[in-house]
Amino acid sequence: MASNKFSIPSFLIVLAFLSMSFTLEARHLLQTNAPNFPNIPTLPPFPSIPTLPPLPIIPTIPHVNFPPFPSTSLPNIPSIPTTIPSFPFFSPPPSSSSP
Repeated sequence: MASNKFSIPSFLIVLAFLSMSFTLEARHLLQTNAPNFPNIPTLPPFPSIPTLPPLPIIPTIPHVNFPPFPSTSLPNIPSIPTTIPSFPFFSPPPSSSSP
C-alpha cells in the first residue's frame, strides 16, 4: 500500500516535466526557419450543378361521397352483474371427544 501512496503524485510530476519539454520543443520548432516548399497547384473549379427538370403535376383525386349508413338500433347488451353472490359455508364437523 505504501507504493500506491506515492505513485500518483510521482506520475503527475513526470507528466508535468514531459509537457514542459514538449512545449519547449514546439517553441523551438516554431522559431526555426521552415524550408520553402514548392507551390502546390490549385484545383480546377468545380463544375456547376445542373438544374433539375420541373416535376410533373400530380392530378388531384376526386372526392368521393358515400351514402349515409342506415339508422338501425343496436341490439340490447345484457348487463354484467356487479355483486358477488354469497356462497353457503358448511359448519365444521363435530369435534371428537377424547375419553
